[in-house]
Formats: sequence, C-alpha cells, structure tokens
Amino acid sequence: MRVVVQRSKKAKVTVNGEITGQINSGLVLLVGVTHDDTEEDAVYLADKVANLRIFEDDAEKMNLSLLDVGGEILSVSQFTLYGDCRNGRRPSFINAARPDQAVGLYETFNRLLRDKGIHVETGRFGAMMEVELTNDGPVTLIVDSKA
Repeated sequence: MRVVVQRSKKAKVTVNGEITGQINSGLVLLVGVTHDDTEEDAVYLADKVANLRIFEDDAEKMNLSLLDVGGEILSVSQFTLYGDCRNGRRPSFINAARPDQAVGLYETFNRLLRDKGIHVETGRFGAMMEVELTNDGPVTLIVDSKA
C-alpha cells in the first residue's frame, strides 16, 4: 500500500457536487493499493500515519503526531498512485489492485484509523472526485508499506 500524506488546515472532497467528506485541521491521505497488499499492510500504514510526528510543538519543531494534536483525516482512494510512467506517454496502471481487492483494504485502513479514535472522513471509492485542501507547511510525505 502507498499513502501520500498531506498536512492540511482544511480539506473537502466532492462527488457530483455533493460533499462526501470534509475536515478541519489534520491530514489528507491519498491511498493506493497494489496486488500483493494484505491486511498487514493496512495495519502498518494506519499505525505509521497516526503516529507520524509531523505537527509542530511550541518550539515549532515537528514533534507531535495527529493523535497528539487531535487532528482529523480525509482519506481518498487513489489507484493512480501505482501508475507507471517510465515507458511511453500514457501511464500504465497494471500495478494497481483491482477494485474488488482494493476497496476492502481501503476500508480496513480507514477502520483501523477510526479504532485509534481518529475522526475519518472519506471520498467515494471508485468515483470521480474533486479534492480541495489548504496544505499546511506545505508538508507532504509518501509512505509505503513495503521496503
């Protein structure tokens, strides 16, 4: 699994003009799943994301986690994170998991975050979505579950 983590002051996702998820301060997560991912990958990433020390303390050092600051998460499924652009001009998405496999792991990942007491909002899996955010910092990281 692969997650793009963006520290955000506010964010929302809409589908066909309807807001499906909206947060204040916290993290926007773009979540991709590949073929050999398992629940272990979701467990690893949920723990990693919840505990990443990327929020500033009183000394303006990134020493606090989302759990420390009581932030929220906007989680958006994004198969294009596994797009391969090395050959030709059109990305290949052969490394992205099929929707029937990916949706379960995406939902498990979000449930694991909620189980940690984090408020999680989402987009709509498989839909064409519009994501708006105010990136804070900016702080943007890519976290993979595999080496």
